[in-house]
Amino acid sequence: MRTISPMKQLTFGFLLHETARLMRRDFERRSRTSGLTRAQWAVLANLERTEGTSQAALADVLDIEPITLVRLIDRLESAGWVERRPDPDDRRVRRLYLTATARPLMEQFHELAAATREAALAGLSQFFRSRYQLQVDLARCR
Repeated sequence: MRTISPMKQLTFGFLLHETARLMRRDFERRSRTSGLTRAQWAVLANLERTEGTSQAALADVLDIEPITLVRLIDRLESAGWVERRPDPDDRRVRRLYLTATARPLMEQFHELAAATREAALAGLSQFFRSRYQLQVDLARCR
């Protein structure tokens, strides 16, 4: 059996993937009582940032197939958290919006996300936390 050098496992990509996996797992644990899946939370969080986006554009951002998103939106719409509206310029397109009912849910989401982020950054100095936030902001701009 070959032994893998510990230094080979500690590549940036490995650490980034592992950190993201652990943060997703922690968020799922914290949000279990909400009754929403991580995929549903992802739809709601992205809609909050880009309300009025089309289903096709949202599927692209989430990196999922459009039919998968349609099923997620169907469930969220049935629960009263998302509504589809016709596009005024293209009758084939449906625009997605959060409902007023979803707003308190999004407050819960932000609290869960903040607790997850705080747990992940616990023990880091303010300097490193600031650098982390800067890196996240830069990545979003790209």
